Amino acid sequence: MMNIASFVKERRKQLRLTQPELAMRAGVGLRFVRELEQGKKTLRLDKVNQVLALFGAEVGVVSIIEE
Repeated sequence: MMNIASFVKERRKQLRLTQPELAMRAGVGLRFVRELEQGKKTLRLDKVNQVLALFGAEVGVVSIIEE
């Protein structure tokens, strides 16, 4: 399974976006994009989802318990 940092970096490169371009399109700061791509452990979930929305994805709750 790919982690969020790798997913964002890979998708950004596939779309040929620079980090500043991604930040501008997502409405977040450049520092946030850099920290996200570096795998910082504590980031605001709403901002993570702003970035992921550009790629048609979002972070959400997934049940790990089988019912």
